[in-house]
Amino acid sequence: MGRPRNGVAGVLALALGAGASLSACSSMSDNPFTPFADPGTYAYHSCDQIATLQIGVRAREQELKMLMDKAEQSTGGAIVNVIAYQAEYAKARDELKVLEATARSKNCKPKQ
Repeated sequence: MGRPRNGVAGVLALALGAGASLSACSSMSDNPFTPFADPGTYAYHSCDQIATLQIGVRAREQELKMLMDKAEQSTGGAIVNVIAYQAEYAKARDELKVLEATARSKNCKPKQ
């Protein structure tokens, strides 16, 4: 009977250790998981370049959101959103996450 307890305790200890290791790795990295944007894309950009890109991507995200809201008001709007806007909107949001993470890692000052 002592063997199953040790086996369960060993598996539990291994699982907890693996979880702690993975959480330590994720906290060391400031790059968010983004299926539509590569976290290393802006590694060599300056803070000014990052700020300029953020303005453009943020404007595109807002434009897409407005188009999606407008499409929702019409018949079949949900289908239009999925076909026409949803993927590009998700890409813009992921791009902003990567830009923000890169700006933080480079200690860029926010532009007013």
